[in-house]
Amino acid sequence: MTLSAKPLAIVTGASSGVGLHATRALIGKGWHVIMACRDLNKAAAAASALDLPQGSYEIAHLDLASLDSVRAFHAAFRAGGKPLDALVCNAATYLPQLKEPMRSADGYEISVATNYLGHFLLANLMLDDLQRAVAPRLVTLGTVTANSEEFGGKVPIPAPADLGDFQGFRDGFKNPIAMIDGKPFKPGKAYKDSKLCTMMMSRELHTRFHAGTGIVFSTLYPGCVADTPLFRNAPRLFQKIFPWFQKNITKGYVSQPLSGDRVAQVVADPGFVQSGVHWSWGNRQEPGRRAFAQSLSSKATDATRSKTLFDLSAGLVGLDT
Repeated sequence: MTLSAKPLAIVTGASSGVGLHATRALIGKGWHVIMACRDLNKAAAAASALDLPQGSYEIAHLDLASLDSVRAFHAAFRAGGKPLDALVCNAATYLPQLKEPMRSADGYEISVATNYLGHFLLANLMLDDLQRAVAPRLVTLGTVTANSEEFGGKVPIPAPADLGDFQGFRDGFKNPIAMIDGKPFKPGKAYKDSKLCTMMMSRELHTRFHAGTGIVFSTLYPGCVADTPLFRNAPRLFQKIFPWFQKNITKGYVSQPLSGDRVAQVVADPGFVQSGVHWSWGNRQEPGRRAFAQSLSSKATDATRSKTLFDLSAGLVGLDT
């Protein structure tokens, strides 16, 4: 199979964890993958350590915390003239020990900037590229902790995901504002809020663009990947106990390779062609269990709120709607 005959996917945050193993799994399915990463050397070392076959992937710079970087990445891709079969919005940062908010290059709180606003701009810029493919998909990683329909989304530590009336976004989301709801900064909640936004983004993209473009928009929760590098900034005791707890108590643990396999299924397999769906394998892992369409909370599915969030986000990233 020649490179030109292979379907092409972009995977953000592909230098470690779920993104790296999704890259491996997609390559195994005959795809060519662009590993979109902030640290090119780290991505190259990770690809080599996993023995990814040469010629099956390429590495491109993308810093989702910089809107200029997102635009530069898209411009470089567009210049190549390739159709895009799938965009996987995977990259995320989790900084639960921050006392004060970190800011992105654009002045936004770093978790929301990286996990949501960067992906929001990237997804919208890539719509035209996706439309050129035969059966395009835009897949976004969600999380159970941002879905209050499930137990993990109800845990009040530090607080459940809640965007309020988007007052922080309405007020420009720059210093001293650090939370979407405009309330005092809570780093763990900022992560949950950002992931709720990504799931709302996918639903709104489906509403606005699926019928006219044929792009399949979906989110997924692959299970609790408790030892992923996402948790590298969590307290050391948490990093030690959390995987054990998920393996032995909740039974929700999923390995990084299995999580990558599940992402690749949603990207490539014919059973996942329904748009506007959140795919899950359940909170308690069962051998041989198939994915199912998991219901999302009203926070994630309210059409009026999703439209409002989309329009406010477009203003923050400088996107004409």
